[in-house]
Amino acid sequence: MEQGVDVLHGIKVYFALDMQQRFDVQLTSNTNIDISGDWIDRVQESFKGPELRQWCQAVGLLPAGADFTSSFQRGGRISVRFARTFIINYFDGAKVKFDRFALTETTPTLSPSGGDKRWDDLKAERSNLWTDAGLMTAAREFVALVQAQRQAFTGKQGVKSDFPDKAMNIAVMAAWVFVAGMLRSNANRLKRHFDLRLSKGKDPLNAGALAKGSHKSDPDNYRGLGYRTDAKERGRLVELFYLQAENGEGITPSAIDLAIQEYHIKLLRVEAEKTREKAKAKKKQ
Repeated sequence: MEQGVDVLHGIKVYFALDMQQRFDVQLTSNTNIDISGDWIDRVQESFKGPELRQWCQAVGLLPAGADFTSSFQRGGRISVRFARTFIINYFDGAKVKFDRFALTETTPTLSPSGGDKRWDDLKAERSNLWTDAGLMTAAREFVALVQAQRQAFTGKQGVKSDFPDKAMNIAVMAAWVFVAGMLRSNANRLKRHFDLRLSKGKDPLNAGALAKGSHKSDPDNYRGLGYRTDAKERGRLVELFYLQAENGEGITPSAIDLAIQEYHIKLLRVEAEKTREKAKAKKKQ
């Protein structure tokens, strides 16, 4: 202004747009900047309706009146992707049969950013999705676990920055809720799973012990469980939470080592089972 620069900037005003047009305008207007996947997911989910946001507020995954984050920040609000991943894995876990656990692929999935067909299909299939009592209980228990994990480090000095929010690692969350879904019809084991948050003398997830867990096949830069989000990480964590629900002894170094070993043994079992099924099918032909 001091230099007398006078530049005309065009302003567009839109009236009476429907939801699809509003979404298109927002997306088009931001194509010249770096748009986060979380922002796009939030806009897309808002276009489809407020149900996911309202459900997350009701169970405590989101604060009352708050929206999903548009950009990830440690300790901040959850993303649409996080919420979708939570719900999808709960129902995926519910499909696993106890007597087939050792022979079943139990790796949780992560909802992709930018749209998720499985999420759309799940909403269409389950008319009671937003009122499912088991899912709502699992969500509230997970919120309690997050709070307990954070509380365990409150006021402590020299704590690694990720330890208080270890439960919010999307791989940890996906594995935890997968097991919750799997145990929904087993009251005793489900209680032990939920009671993990009541661990005494240490943080519920024992983040320090998780950081030391590894397998001989891991690369040198592997930092232990609860840092990465790949399929191997998620599969190992399922074994750990499943084992903890069996004995209720919490997350211990021995449990972590056993869970990692069980995961790699399961990979061989699942592959052998597939080979066996193929052989049976061939004989029938």
